[in-house]
Amino acid sequence: MELLDKLKWRYAAKAMNGQKVPQEKIDNIIEAVSLAPTSSGLQPFEIIVITSQEVKEKIKPIAWNQSVITDCSHLFVFAAWDTYTAERINKMFDLTNELRGFTNEGWENYRQMLLNSYPQRDAEVNFHHAAKQAYIAFSQAIAAAAFEGLDSTPLEGFDPDALDEILGLRGKGLRSCVMLPIGYRNAENDWLVNLTKVRKSKEDLVTFVE
Repeated sequence: MELLDKLKWRYAAKAMNGQKVPQEKIDNIIEAVSLAPTSSGLQPFEIIVITSQEVKEKIKPIAWNQSVITDCSHLFVFAAWDTYTAERINKMFDLTNELRGFTNEGWENYRQMLLNSYPQRDAEVNFHHAAKQAYIAFSQAIAAAAFEGLDSTPLEGFDPDALDEILGLRGKGLRSCVMLPIGYRNAENDWLVNLTKVRKSKEDLVTFVE
């Protein structure tokens, strides 16, 4: 039940105190992100972990001046591939073959199926597909942060084009999709910290088909 207890403890912190998070805890969150499932195992995203106060100060104005941007310890930016290319697909399939130490006919047929479909699709369609995979990993980062006893604040309230420019993402074939400040809550200045967590009842949330 420990994970559920941590998830009940967590909330979207509205104020952080600037205290630095030990690198070991950050490394554990990054590892959790790496272990997240993604479509075809392609991991079509990267995470940019920002500790530079100067860069965080540049980001704050294009993110509704939210204080957690500058008061967090580490700012995670999840950036999805702008599209799927043969090079990107082949790189992941080749890595799989290298790490497993063998090739498999079915796996290679699957590679060809992706190569014959993904790169030919509209880039915007591909970006949105890749962004969905980034969100899976993003959710896992939230849970991992809670498990480490850290606060986090999911943020979609920012100008992605401006953030891409600040971080130089477009030149790397990436587009930002969501941010996650990580740190420690400033309970004295956070109006949300003591409010009851509100969630749907199980009856309203779940339909069992038996």
